[in-house]
Amino acid sequence: MPITAQHVRQTLDAYLAEHPEEKAKLSVLDSLLDEVGDSISSRKHFAGHVAAGALLLRPDGRVLLIEHRALRKWLLPGGHCEADDSTLREAALRELVEEAVLDRSQIEPDVDVPLHVDAHTIPANPAKDEPEHTHVDFRFLFRSTADDVELQQEEVTAYSWDFADMLLDETLRGRVMNVLRAGWRLGLQQIALASCAGCRDARRA
Repeated sequence: MPITAQHVRQTLDAYLAEHPEEKAKLSVLDSLLDEVGDSISSRKHFAGHVAAGALLLRPDGRVLLIEHRALRKWLLPGGHCEADDSTLREAALRELVEEAVLDRSQIEPDVDVPLHVDAHTIPANPAKDEPEHTHVDFRFLFRSTADDVELQQEEVTAYSWDFADMLLDETLRGRVMNVLRAGWRLGLQQIALASCAGCRDARRA
């Protein structure tokens, strides 16, 4: 079942509940939803449409970036939604698997709420007869211990594992760093709990 306007609105509402300060910036999506309805994920609507991106994070704090062949830019894996995608997160996962040629068993999805939503302009592509238009990119967090990546040669020319603090988007960079800090604190808590359990066991002995 294709991604519906209702699903996009629900996902946007969940995101804005956590980041209400971005409501004005993302108001463009409300207008697009009113205009195109359930066709919001179709790349044929050049007023604008939603897309899905994947932020793949490794335990060492590195993030996967790919060099996009058409745009000639280093980006997160991601792209247009397909008719078989039922959710935005599923679309992001599919794009990640396709572009990095990873097995789904190597990828652990995070929460359903996007880590970041970004509205930006995509330049015209005469080769595909596509005018300049707006993408509203829903970016979801995934985790992996993968190292080697193959490339979907049709769309991707190179890849890089960059440290999260090198991400150019300030908002996205801050949120990824918060994820890493939260994981670090959780690790300390687990070590402390294990240590306390060991002390209790020693006292019982």
